[in-house]
Amino acid sequence: MEYMVITGHWIDQNWQLQKRVLNFVHIPPPRRGLEIADAIWRCLDDWDMQSKIHTVSVDNASSNDSAIFHLKTYAQRKKKLLCEGKLFHVRCCAHILNLIAQDGICEIKDIVEVIRDSVEYVRRSDARLMLFSEIVKQLNLPERKLVDDCRTRWNTIYEMLSTAIKFKDVFPRFAAKDPDYDDCPCHEDWEKVEKVCSVLEVFWDATHIISGSDYPTSNLFLNAVSLVKVLLDEKSLDNDGFIRDMVERMKIKFDKYWGETNLLMSIAAVLDPRCKMKALEFCFPKLYSSEKVEREISFVRKSLHELYSEYALMYNNEGESRGQMQGGSSQAQSTSNVGISRGWSQYVAFLESVQSVQPQKSELDMYLEESCYLFTKDNKIGKEFDVLEWWRVNSVKYKILSFMARDILAIPNYYYCF
Repeated sequence: MEYMVITGHWIDQNWQLQKRVLNFVHIPPPRRGLEIADAIWRCLDDWDMQSKIHTVSVDNASSNDSAIFHLKTYAQRKKKLLCEGKLFHVRCCAHILNLIAQDGICEIKDIVEVIRDSVEYVRRSDARLMLFSEIVKQLNLPERKLVDDCRTRWNTIYEMLSTAIKFKDVFPRFAAKDPDYDDCPCHEDWEKVEKVCSVLEVFWDATHIISGSDYPTSNLFLNAVSLVKVLLDEKSLDNDGFIRDMVERMKIKFDKYWGETNLLMSIAAVLDPRCKMKALEFCFPKLYSSEKVEREISFVRKSLHELYSEYALMYNNEGESRGQMQGGSSQAQSTSNVGISRGWSQYVAFLESVQSVQPQKSELDMYLEESCYLFTKDNKIGKEFDVLEWWRVNSVKYKILSFMARDILAIPNYYYCF
């Protein structure tokens, strides 16, 4: 592929998640990082967005790492990046899950080839499909269709395997009736496939959760990834040496990308009113060693307050600009109120001298001190909850924090074209 698609994501004033394709860019091989960065930067310039960019989500190709380095340099010349640029680079979580899952599938690559060939052999002929369907009916199995896979996408491989395994009793009977079919998976093959699918199922669920396009996903990342880590830890102690070896490879890849705290996704989880800091207290012990948990929570808490302070400064500066525009409209009125203002100033000075003024809590402190919002619907807590609607309703109460939540929750933890 020689084309790159650039997509913009944001949450509008009505708290609706928006995304637009900004450009298709032709980048011929070898597609160096600098060329990718320049193409993105020109696109942002065309849309007058160079000073509005907060983060860039990409997959994990080495050229993209280089592109992010150059983009970050360009962006820092235009504006001060949030949290000193620590939030600028967002690695595609779905792509990382794909890499980890592919490591697991590699353990049964020969079996996958056998099943792939079997599925293709049956599907390529109407006569063979009819014979296969007749055997399915004879065994009183639910009518399902065999599905093909894409070799580079683990989720399609999982779909192929999880569907084919439902017909494991059909293939031997099919082989007995078709003399040209001579590569039937054996019983041991199906046992391994079943064990691998039990692992991949959790990856499948996590990928579907964090790859939604109609709702924010950055706040869902932490819990989804912690479930994957729990599974890998459990399976690393499995009685079956085959599973232990497979999971060990997967854990190495997991630690490579998620061994350290994903700051952006942790902050996004805190900005989910169902979670707040409790999400870190619940998930971090599953992700990190006991001596590391408190250190990572403190790191997120410190960064969260730094980020809020930056947004408070931006919000107040915008407020001053609005006030200056509105305040210059009536000089006569301002002059007539000089005496009243002087009186109030004297009164405020008197109050300050006779009573101690308690420091005002920030919106962030108030938000974190309040209990987590528990949303239940038929005893379910999940995608039914509309986090953007909650922030819309509470934006009057949390003027600055909602300003911050609008930017953070708009960030996808995956990349896609449309």
